[in-house]
Amino acid sequence: MAKITYVAFDGAKYEIEAQPGMSVMEAAVKNGVPGIEAECGGACSCATCHVYVDEAWAEKTGEPQAMEEDMLDFAQDANETSRLSCQIIVRDDLDGLVVKIPEFQA
Repeated sequence: MAKITYVAFDGAKYEIEAQPGMSVMEAAVKNGVPGIEAECGGACSCATCHVYVDEAWAEKTGEPQAMEEDMLDFAQDANETSRLSCQIIVRDDLDGLVVKIPEFQA
């Protein structure tokens, strides 16, 4: 299990344990983390699971692939640490991952 901390726009923190192999989005939805809408269910065809990866974790989570980059064009207020949480797969080495949820989802 890997512990993931989701930080809401208002500063509220949600710490959950996620199974390796599931996505950061799936873990949020399964645990009722607010702000992750996930309208497409993880198919990388919307931007409603947009998160900002904490800079300390950006290298470990990696760069977005081309399809994800295309979807991030639809994310409101995307920046260099933006990722779609459906595309970040939980691994043991992501234990302690911190992601911030934007105020609005696209």
